[in-house]
Amino acid sequence: MKNAVLYICHGSRVKKARDEAVAFIEKCSRQIAVPIQEICFLELAEPDISSGIEACVKQGAEQIAVIPVLLLTAAHAKSDIPEELEKALKKHPDVEISYGAPIGVQGSMAEAVLEQTAPLPADEDVRLLLVGRGSSDPDVKKDLQEIASGIVKRTEGLAVTVCYLTAAEPAFSEVLKKIGTFRENSVYIVPYLLFTGLLMKGIEKEIQNLSSEKNIRLCSYVGFSQHTEAAFVKRVREALNGLQAAEGVSRYAPFNA
Repeated sequence: MKNAVLYICHGSRVKKARDEAVAFIEKCSRQIAVPIQEICFLELAEPDISSGIEACVKQGAEQIAVIPVLLLTAAHAKSDIPEELEKALKKHPDVEISYGAPIGVQGSMAEAVLEQTAPLPADEDVRLLLVGRGSSDPDVKKDLQEIASGIVKRTEGLAVTVCYLTAAEPAFSEVLKKIGTFRENSVYIVPYLLFTGLLMKGIEKEIQNLSSEKNIRLCSYVGFSQHTEAAFVKRVREALNGLQAAEGVSRYAPFNA
């Protein structure tokens, strides 16, 4: 049977964010030996998921590995994408789907965060603020905290504070207000985001408006890390292998290959 990979990005009103998402996927897709590989978006950009499925089927795909291009597992991965896929597949009931997981908790993601902070100064105290998107889904907080724990372990005790931009506590804006109470002289802020966009712009604006005697360094988001690429490619391969019992496959969709 002819296989395909369909990458589903979140989407953004910011053109640079869309361009970065496509560039990331194109780079990762070179490591995937599948002739049919298409990109689509959940919202705010075209092509949509239905168009992505159509593009795969028109090229003869009978089995599609569907990959959510997301860092963590929340409503988009658990319900929004599966619902859109189910609608799109009504036209193609014979097409089989292997639904992969978001990047999620992998050891390489702690490395991806640390890559953004390099080099960490050896001669001064540093606190790292790990800034997640946020979600009402408790799995998001649990997973990001696990990644933070991996950072602490790898650095043998770096102080790490996890905070969120929306829908979860502690809020990034509230943590910024308390920066003066940190004992560390330097605060490195790492946005746990794949690409730029309105959230990244919001972080930049809040930091610009911040008045503090601390050494504040805003680091890059994690989408351009080789460690992020490796973690993502792993999820693609899991879905292609159709490993039903694997951590990364078929947990959220009501259908699978």
